[in-house]
Amino acid sequence: MLRVFLTHTPEMFVGYYGDRALAALREHAEVVRNPVSTVLTGAALAEAARGCQAIVADRSTPGTPETFAAAPDLVAFLRVAVDISTIDVPAASTAGVLVTRATPGFVDSVTEVGLGFMVDLARDLSGYSRAYRAGEEPVGRMGLQLSAATLGIVGYGRIGRRLAEVALALGMRVLVSDPHATVEDPRITQVSFDAVLAEADIVVCLAISVPETRDLFNADAFARMKRGTRFINLSRGELVDEHALEAALDSGQLAGAAMDVGRAPDQRPSAFLARRPDVLAAPHIAGMTPEAMEHQAMDTVRQVAALARGEIPDNAVNAAAAHRLSRIGIPVP
Repeated sequence: MLRVFLTHTPEMFVGYYGDRALAALREHAEVVRNPVSTVLTGAALAEAARGCQAIVADRSTPGTPETFAAAPDLVAFLRVAVDISTIDVPAASTAGVLVTRATPGFVDSVTEVGLGFMVDLARDLSGYSRAYRAGEEPVGRMGLQLSAATLGIVGYGRIGRRLAEVALALGMRVLVSDPHATVEDPRITQVSFDAVLAEADIVVCLAISVPETRDLFNADAFARMKRGTRFINLSRGELVDEHALEAALDSGQLAGAAMDVGRAPDQRPSAFLARRPDVLAAPHIAGMTPEAMEHQAMDTVRQVAALARGEIPDNAVNAAAAHRLSRIGIPVP
């Protein structure tokens, strides 16, 4: 039987893996759990996983060259998340270690947070609530009616598609910009990035994070939006120049912003933006529902089960370089 190290701290385990997935994992492998309340990295992670053929890593645990170099027994590094940006895949490949990722089980949960952000930015419900709780008597202000507004979605992946469906159900006009996707729904208009910026009342960033999209939303992008536009980031913090966003809010170019991601640790919103009254911020929790978390945990269960059967698991990213697979009877492609 394979021996697997589960990196989740005791505090993280409840929200990001859970007892059901752990029981299922134990049907296919002997499981060694992280006994400490700190995220293990580098040689410390390798030492904790000594004798294990696989590491099942939470989103906070990186896969570093130091770990791969100091873990001679390691065959596979399985990420319980879609994002593998903190895994050094070339270093893993050099060591012959397989890297896998999970599939996105959080489409609905992230879409729901996006919808909540849209409604709140349009009508400032949380602002009124804060005022009442502070003992004030807030004055009502004119809001944005979503059914009469235009939504611009930058990035038409699974979440973008789902958010577009929700927006259409609300009666919104929907514009999409994505050079890598083709929009087939005749109710949605596919346009350029510039057109989304110029025409949308609410712009949602759902673009993929690659070097070319770093700081995609910069001072120039915010300047090209209509004055009073609302901006939402549900993708990655590095896609937004945070100081340019701050300036756009200060000037009134943007009427408000919302974010579940940012450039603080673990992709959380940066405090200088999150504390603003014209910003809605959540600590990277859009995918934190039992359904979403269990979906990704169970992906790793299926991947470990495949390894135990002598098969390359789904969602492997470097199978051709993972020569250590031969140690557990799996031929390298």
